[in-house]
Amino acid sequence: MSVEDATATQDDQEGPHPTQALDDTVHQRVRLGVLTVAREADRVEFSFLKRQLAVTDGNLSRHLKVLEDSGLISVEKGYAGRRPRTWVALTREGARALDAELRALRALVLRLEAPRPEPGTPDT
Repeated sequence: MSVEDATATQDDQEGPHPTQALDDTVHQRVRLGVLTVAREADRVEFSFLKRQLAVTDGNLSRHLKVLEDSGLISVEKGYAGRRPRTWVALTREGARALDAELRALRALVLRLEAPRPEPGTPDT
């Protein structure tokens, strides 16, 4: 496909490109992982997230801070017996942000899977 063909195909698409709807706060791999794992439970423990996402304590802590500061998760500190624990829960805003991210990703996949004209055939 030539540059001109790609431009014509893009012009045929209505609205902004789906990547414009991706949220940088949500889309980062670890943060997206935190939100999706938290969506699966009422709350999730820090060490479980760490294992599931294969990150260090410091890396996970930094991403949790970004999500908490953005209002996408709540963080609760407490004890399980004598051991300190940190639990993470998805907020309503976090659920909405995750839903929007998933919609944008679906739109991107649909756009890429849409039938394209064969090379050398005129557009109809």
